[in-house]
Amino acid sequence: MLEKVDLEKKLSKEEYQAVIGDLKDGLSAIDAPIRDAGLPVIILFEGWSGAGKGRMIQKLIHNFDPRWFRVVNTQPPTEVDRREPMMWRYWKDIPEKGKMSIMDRSWYQEVSTMRIENHVDELTNLRHMNEINNFERGLADNGYLIVKLFLHISEKEMKRRLDRLAENKDTAWRVQDSDRKRLKNRREYVEAVESMLEYTNTPEAPWHLISATDERSATVDVFRTVISSIHSALKVKADRDRHAEEPASIILPGQYHFTPMPLLKDVDLNRTLEEEEYRKELDEEQKKLAENHNRLYRHRIPMIICYEGWDAAGKGGNIKRVSSALDPRGYVVEPIASPSPAEKNRHFLWRFWQRLPKDGHITIFDRTWYGRVMVERIEKFCTVNDWQRAYREINDFERQLYDWGAILIKFWLQISNEEQLKRFQDRQNTPEKQWKITDEDWRNRDKWPQYEVAVNDMMKYTSTSFAPWHIIEGNDKKWARVKTLKIINAAIKERLKDIRES
Repeated sequence: MLEKVDLEKKLSKEEYQAVIGDLKDGLSAIDAPIRDAGLPVIILFEGWSGAGKGRMIQKLIHNFDPRWFRVVNTQPPTEVDRREPMMWRYWKDIPEKGKMSIMDRSWYQEVSTMRIENHVDELTNLRHMNEINNFERGLADNGYLIVKLFLHISEKEMKRRLDRLAENKDTAWRVQDSDRKRLKNRREYVEAVESMLEYTNTPEAPWHLISATDERSATVDVFRTVISSIHSALKVKADRDRHAEEPASIILPGQYHFTPMPLLKDVDLNRTLEEEEYRKELDEEQKKLAENHNRLYRHRIPMIICYEGWDAAGKGGNIKRVSSALDPRGYVVEPIASPSPAEKNRHFLWRFWQRLPKDGHITIFDRTWYGRVMVERIEKFCTVNDWQRAYREINDFERQLYDWGAILIKFWLQISNEEQLKRFQDRQNTPEKQWKITDEDWRNRDKWPQYEVAVNDMMKYTSTSFAPWHIIEGNDKKWARVKTLKIINAAIKERLKDIRES
C-alpha cells in the first residue's frame, strides 16, 4: 500500500491559500452535527517518526470546540496495562456519543513497532490484528466513525527531520533512541507496517494514506479526509436510524464452535443435597478453592465468573459461598445494574472492559454483558439489530479474554416458575427480606415466557468451546452452591494441569 503514496506531492502557497479557508470552515461547522446526531468519532494518527503527527493534530483541533473532543497521546503499555488484555487500555479511551477522541498513535503500535521491538511471533501478531479488526467492526456496527490516517514519508526525509530536531536543543529531546533504531532498520519496519495496513484495511475502518513530505499538501488531505468521512458517517447514521427496527435476515454469532445446550424446560430440577452432605461437600470445595486461588495468583492467571439466572434463583447466596473461600485481596464482586448515562453513551461492552481483573485476580459478575440479549432485548432498550449483533460481539469479547489467558466460567441458575413464586411470596411476607422484592420483579415474572426464549437463544449462540455455559439446577440452593464450587475448582485444575508447581 505504501508504494502507491506519491511522496513528491506538493502544494504551492497560493494553491494552499485557495482551499484552506473553506476546509477550516468545514471543520468548524462539524461539531454541531456530530453532537446533534450523537455520532462518536475516533480520529487516529499513525506514521513514521518525524512525519508530523503532533503538528497535524495541533492544526486539526484548532478548528474544533475543545468541549467536545480530547486528544489521547498513546504511550507504550505500563506494567498495569500489561496485566490486562491487549485492547483493555484502548477501550477506556473510546468517546461518548457526540464527542471525538483524537489519537496520537493508537492500538496499531502493538502490531507495528512493538511487534518488532517486543519480538512478537507471527501467530500472536495475527491474533492481535484480528482483535483490532473485531474491535473496530464492533464500534462501527454500533455507530462509531473511525478515521485512520497514516502519515508517510521516505527514509531520506525521515532522517532529515530527525537530524533537524536533534540539532536544536529545544527539540532534541523529541528524538529518542527508538527513533534512530527505527530509521536504521527501516526496511524491517516497512514490512511490519505494510502487513498491518493490508490486514486491517477493512470496509468498516479503511486506512487513509497521507503523503506527509509537504506539510501544506498533507494538511489539505487530512482536512478533506476528516470532513468527507464525517459527512458520510452522518448520512449513514441517519439512514440506519430510519431502519433501526428492521431485523437482520440471519443471526451471525461468529465463526466459533458452539457446545450444544439443553432447553431450559428440559433441565431436571430434582437435584438435592441433604444438610449433612451439603456441609461436608461445601467445606471440602471451599478449602480447595482457597488453595486454588493461591495457585492462580502465583501463576498470574485471571479468572472471571459470570452469574446469570432468574430473579430469586439464589445468585447472591451462591456468590457468597464462593467469595468466602477467596482471599479478599485478590477478588472483587461486580454487581451490574442499569447503565449510567456515561455508559449508555458508549458501546455496551465498554463498562465491562473497565471491570476486568488483573492477572492473578478474580472478578465475579453478578449479572453481566448478557443483559444486552435478555432484558435489553425484551424491554426494547436496544434495537433488534443491536441485540442480534451482540451475540458475535460477546463471543469476540470472550475470545479475547480466553486468549489473554483468563479462565471464564458462566453460570445460569435455573429454577422453576413455581419455585420462583414461592420465593417471591416468602420475601414479601418476611419483613427482613422485603427489600429483596420489587414491583419490577413481579413485572418481569409476567414475562417469563419471553425471557425463556431469550435465554435459550443466548445459550445457543454463546456457549462456545472456550466459554461454555453451565446450567445450575437451583430449586435446591444447597445443591446449586456445591455444584458451582465443583465446576470452578475443576476449571482451575484443568487450567493448571500443564503448569509445573514450584
